[in-house]
Amino acid sequence: MTISADRVWFDDTMMWVGLVDGRALGVPLTWFPRLLAATPAQRAGYEISVSGHGLHWDQMDEDISVSGLLLDQADRTARQSTAA
Repeated sequence: MTISADRVWFDDTMMWVGLVDGRALGVPLTWFPRLLAATPAQRAGYEISVSGHGLHWDQMDEDISVSGLLLDQADRTARQSTAA
């Protein structure tokens, strides 16, 4: 069974993802440098995929999978870009 998101919100240090089963998942904003550096308005500009499995911020070109969050996976962009 795949877990789906139904909302996203932020506090000063965390991104919170509401799951359709009623749980909330909190992850540190430091995991996602683009979101950490974003304004509150930019953070609020997210979209949840139709399936509920993906989170997307078009303005920041940020994509996060709900399953990745559940597996404690942070942003890998910096690690991938330095590997080349």
